[in-house]
Formats: sequence, structure tokens, C-alpha cells
Amino acid sequence: MSGESRIILASQSPRRRELLAAMGISFTIDVPDIVERDAATPAETVCGLALQKAQAVALRHPGEQALILAADTVVYCGQILGKPKDREDARRMLSLLSGRWHEVYTGVCAMDAASGLQEVRAECTRVHFVPLSEPEIGRYVDTGEPIDKAGAYAIQGRAGMFIDRVEGSASNVIGLPMATVRELLTRLGVTL
Repeated sequence: MSGESRIILASQSPRRRELLAAMGISFTIDVPDIVERDAATPAETVCGLALQKAQAVALRHPGEQALILAADTVVYCGQILGKPKDREDARRMLSLLSGRWHEVYTGVCAMDAASGLQEVRAECTRVHFVPLSEPEIGRYVDTGEPIDKAGAYAIQGRAGMFIDRVEGSASNVIGLPMATVRELLTRLGVTL
């Protein structure tokens, strides 16, 4: 990939935009439209969805000197927890996470639009929630914060007070493991 190539973030997530910008990377946004489905494992799910997102955006930029960056995040606690469908689903997810360890998986795909060359990787971070009472869960759900977040929480938001231990990449829990992104972009010729 040449130094003239631009980076396209295939995401509508404000958190991913903020993390990529924090890396000092200039990029544009092109939001993919895919049907999201779970695979057999959390790692396969996020890698498959990140790849699908990158491919969908690459189809709109055939032959361009561009590198597509896509990601997908799920929470796993005996079952895959994506974004809650509604407030009751958010309550269910938070009750499941209360007082327990869970894993956050983010799949990242970096794809050269011109050549189709791609790198895909999954990152896993373990997170522990303190025990939560039903009223605490209700007050948190009432803030609206959990509704568009995998696992129904945002570590960088109010839910940070529920988390007492993190093992692995904190930026992964937010939705974009920065060290992994750096590695994949570097492999495809981006100088950071």
C-alpha cells in the first residue's frame, strides 16, 4: 500500500472514531450495511462480521488507493451478548454480568481496497463486574447509555463504576483495540 492511500473507517461507532483519531490517523467514514449473524464462537463472530463490513465498503471503492478498517465487538458471558434489543434485554444482560467475569471480543479487519489483501484479528479482554442490585441496574438502564452498546454497557461511561478488574486491552472493551489496529495497519504498509 502506498503512502498516498487513504484510510476508510467502516463504522458508525463514535467510540471507534474517537479511538482512531486518538492514534493520530486521518480517515474518512463509510458505514457498511450488512446483516449481522452470530457464528459458532465469539472470536469467529467478530472476525466474520469485521471482514463482511470491510468487504461491503471495499465494494464501493473498487481499485482505489484506500485501506478499509472495520471492527465488530461482542461481550461473552456463557452466551454472545450483542447490543440489547430493548430496555428489558439490557436489564437481562446486566443481571447476567453482575458479580462475574466476562470476555469482550473485538474483531478487526484491515483491507487494501485495490489489491484485496487483508489482515483479520480478534482481541479478547476479560472484565469483572462488581455485584449490582436490581435498582442499580434500573437506574443505569434509565440513563439510556446501555441501549446501543455490546453487553449493554460502556466502560468509558457510567458503567466504569461497575468494573473493578480488566485483564487485557481497555481500548478493546471500548470497541477498537489500538495496539492490534496499529499492528494490522503497519503490516499493510501504513506508517504511524
